[in-house]
Amino acid sequence: MTRTPDAAAATATATATAGAATGAALPHPVPRPVPHLSSSPQRLSGAAEVARYNWPLYAAGALTAAVGLALSRRLTGTPAAVARLGALAATGLLTSSTLATWCVYDRSELRSLDWLFDLLPDGPGDHLIVSTGLDEASLPFAARWPGGRQLTADLYDPDRMTEGSIRRARRTAAPAPGTLPGRPDALPVDGADLDTVVCLFSAHELRRPVDRAALFGECVRVLRPGGTLLLVEHLRDTANAAVYGPGAWHFQTRRTWLDHAVGAGLRPAGERRIAGLVTAFAFRRSAG
Repeated sequence: MTRTPDAAAATATATATAGAATGAALPHPVPRPVPHLSSSPQRLSGAAEVARYNWPLYAAGALTAAVGLALSRRLTGTPAAVARLGALAATGLLTSSTLATWCVYDRSELRSLDWLFDLLPDGPGDHLIVSTGLDEASLPFAARWPGGRQLTADLYDPDRMTEGSIRRARRTAAPAPGTLPGRPDALPVDGADLDTVVCLFSAHELRRPVDRAALFGECVRVLRPGGTLLLVEHLRDTANAAVYGPGAWHFQTRRTWLDHAVGAGLRPAGERRIAGLVTAFAFRRSAG
């Protein structure tokens, strides 16, 4: 899964673009049990990891604030006021985005996965983790549900996902053992073989609508009748825009996800807000 909100600088947006991999059609192996990896990290990234992946944006925001403050002391009148306003805006955006990231990823229920039971009371069952460059879900899910079958598919394409943040994250956190390559239009799973597909902060990295639509279609193919696509994302909404500023435009709107789900033949079956900034959707395949 790719990292979600980056701390936004006053003059830069936190983005990590993604695309579908290219190549021949992929084989579809049957999911296999995943060992309980108790000695491996079993949590999502926190504010410290986000800062490490996106340090140029933090640096740009800090530089903007420093330059604005310095200019405000040298200028007079309207130019000085504009410089002070820029410094305040950059400082405020850095502060709000960092604090929000810390609250969501270090202090909220997001890390425990307890919220999942509101959408999947019986747990994920046989499930597929879909990542797009940074997989933070497979180890926590395997630790929480060690008896289930788990498969992990990585859609990362280094030729098309060229943002520095995703490259830095990729170098820091290699894919989990057994991860299989995939494409939005070719998940490496046999048809109708899974109870749940988990897209935890990954689907928004598919920037092209056609790729997102293809992924939703593939989710329908690999889910058993009555199976669930669990989609967890920040949204391009008022709450996220208030704390992340322009960075919120990297995310998709609620309507976008609903349209993709309905277009693929899935029905909304539940929705859960986490820490006021993250939304978890359950989209269900027809049981018929």
